[in-house]
Amino acid sequence: MTNRLLSFAAFVSLTAALNAGDDFVPLFDGKTLSGWEQHSGKAEYRVENGTIVGKTVPDTGNSFLCTTKKYANFILEIEFKVDPSMNSGIQFRSNYFAKDTEIEVAGKKKKIPADRVHGYQFEIDPSPRAYTGGIYDEGRRAWLFDLKNNEPARKAFKQGEWNQARIECRGSSIKTFLNGVPAADLTDDLTPEGIIALQVHGIGKKKEAVGKEVMWKNIRIQELK
Repeated sequence: MTNRLLSFAAFVSLTAALNAGDDFVPLFDGKTLSGWEQHSGKAEYRVENGTIVGKTVPDTGNSFLCTTKKYANFILEIEFKVDPSMNSGIQFRSNYFAKDTEIEVAGKKKKIPADRVHGYQFEIDPSPRAYTGGIYDEGRRAWLFDLKNNEPARKAFKQGEWNQARIECRGSSIKTFLNGVPAADLTDDLTPEGIIALQVHGIGKKKEAVGKEVMWKNIRIQELK
């Protein structure tokens, strides 16, 4: 147990040292949605008190507020706060098509509807399952790395408070962290680059779920060579 604690402490120390010289740039100016555009669903997005707020609406699919720029290798950090009854996520290396498109995934053909955002997702899951920080492949392969075998990450989520997501993409290596705790560690090369997007999950016709909100702030990225 001592060795494991020392190993984690060494990891945190190394991460802090690497971060000291990080050249991050903001993706959100705190005032407008400049540099972002909405795709897929019709959930409502607005800027309020330096945060991006996403609100559920009925009778629409999953909605995504997307960057207008694509990113390949990077470190992304975002703070988020979510209603306990919601499901949400942060897309990365994701894409959408202008028209219905058929792609091949794991040897099988799959049709992606026009404007449907699909790709890697940092899961935001405030339910008792507590998979926040896991990696889900939105619109394609479903779960790639859940947290059923990572209890420290499952316990790292802070219900009703601000949490920090960190996503590191270097080639086929994809790692996520929740409030500084290592969550997912995935090797996958299906999509080398794509947009970043903020998800408001569809609620169908559930009247009790209308008007629930998820918030994001301090969105910044460091692109890697």
